[in-house]
Amino acid sequence: MKDFRQLNVWQRAHQVALGIYKLTRDFPKGELYGLTSQMRRSSVSIAANIAEGCAQKTDASFCRYLVIALGSGAELDYYLLLSRDLGLVSETNYESLQSDLTVVKKMLNSLIQKLSAKS
Repeated sequence: MKDFRQLNVWQRAHQVALGIYKLTRDFPKGELYGLTSQMRRSSVSIAANIAEGCAQKTDASFCRYLVIALGSGAELDYYLLLSRDLGLVSETNYESLQSDLTVVKKMLNSLIQKLSAKS
């Protein structure tokens, strides 16, 4: 069992989740059960799946959780784009969070490839 807190990808994903929570605090109340909830859920899912995967006994099992985390990253990427296009997120905030998310997705891809090569 690996300590997820030691993984750079988890640390970066956690920072993205914190950024999403901060960003969505200012969303309209009407979006609380819509976009706000979806963005928070998908951002948390990235870090949570990395953490859960670390508890798995095999690299193949860990890899499956990383793939799920990557899917949540793609989902969040779209929600960020939608939020920007709806005028809920400034271009500056969008670019910053999208850039951080892209780094996390690249790190996940790299780790998935590394684990897949070992199997």
